[in-house]
Amino acid sequence: MSTYKGLKAVVIGGSMGMGLAMAARLVEGGADVLLTGRNPVNLKKAGNELGPSAHVISSDIADLTAVAALGDLVAERLGRVDHLFVNAGIARLGAVETVTEEDYDAQFAVNTKGAFFTVQRLLPLLNEGGSIVFTTSVVDSTGTPGMGVYAATKAALWSYAQTLAAELVSRGIRVNAVAPGYIDTPGAGVQGLPAEVVEEFQRKGDEATPMKRHGTSDEVARAALFLATEATFTTGLKMSVDGGLGKQIASPES
Repeated sequence: MSTYKGLKAVVIGGSMGMGLAMAARLVEGGADVLLTGRNPVNLKKAGNELGPSAHVISSDIADLTAVAALGDLVAERLGRVDHLFVNAGIARLGAVETVTEEDYDAQFAVNTKGAFFTVQRLLPLLNEGGSIVFTTSVVDSTGTPGMGVYAATKAALWSYAQTLAAELVSRGIRVNAVAPGYIDTPGAGVQGLPAEVVEEFQRKGDEATPMKRHGTSDEVARAALFLATEATFTTGLKMSVDGGLGKQIASPES
């Protein structure tokens, strides 16, 4: 398989879950891939899974010094870049009255500020005709209880993506986003939840989703790669990968 042979891609937040699935498909297709993550255990696993053809880098998107250094490293390892996937994100759930300043700041630091300045740093390395794909979320516009701060960070990210699409169109760079719903990722994509809470969270997700199941990381990866490499006349689009959750499609039983 050489679908992506000759392409160079960066996956921010690629050491697990959806980002790792994106990186795996790119590597399988022959692309030269650099991925980042923070957790050393996850990075080691990703390196073992992807093999020596992937550049697995420890980098914290919330640390702007690290973001600047990452730009230098991408230039050194890859040179120019064809496709940038901005997938890093954290979620801390809680009703408005339970949210702490630390919860708020941590989520905006990664999901919004970190994403913004990472793109700003890597933009000079992006080839004309290339693409950026953000991972936002179905909750960026659904008003889901308990996800106020997380949803706000993703709504801000999508707003930024639309502006960036307008700013970069003259360079032939397309900017799009995938908006996952409930996806099978480690810990259900939420920090610090005990196993029984994760199981209940997944059960409720299946009930709420019209397709009555979780999506897979690979299903999100395939959508992201379609936007990056095949949707060549598409920019400023948010593609839902949520089993109908965002549109609240009715099932025949309802």
